[in-house]
Amino acid sequence: MAYFERMRDVIHGPLRQDLLRQRAESGWQVVSIEWRRELPGSAPEGTVDTEDVPYGLRLSDDCTRLEIDQQENQALIQMMELLVQDFPFSSVASDLNEKGYRTREGKRWSPVTVFNMLPRLIDVGPRVFSTEEWDRRRERFAAKVG
Repeated sequence: MAYFERMRDVIHGPLRQDLLRQRAESGWQVVSIEWRRELPGSAPEGTVDTEDVPYGLRLSDDCTRLEIDQQENQALIQMMELLVQDFPFSSVASDLNEKGYRTREGKRWSPVTVFNMLPRLIDVGPRVFSTEEWDRRRERFAAKVG
């Protein structure tokens, strides 16, 4: 089965044809292009780039703070539980999909999207591991194993 190497170029300035040609000659394929542009003035007050809101949180109704998104938080806890039990990413994705959890974009989970959540799981780990809910899950897991 083939596998792929990925690379990300951060380009400052205009996109050059010679860079594209060099990459293509080395066997690289373009997978995506992200564009941005500067707008005049400053951002309207109270606007937040939702890409900056970590998974498991959401912007409060008054747009002044972040609060826990219960659905996303439950998905994080489910991921954490299965990964701690050493399930492969494919099984974690399958379980999340079977339980009706979706990514923030409304798509089904895949092994890659689960893998991409690892930094977020590391962030929330200390908070999750100190909850009563996690204690109950750990006891249930210990009962299955023991």
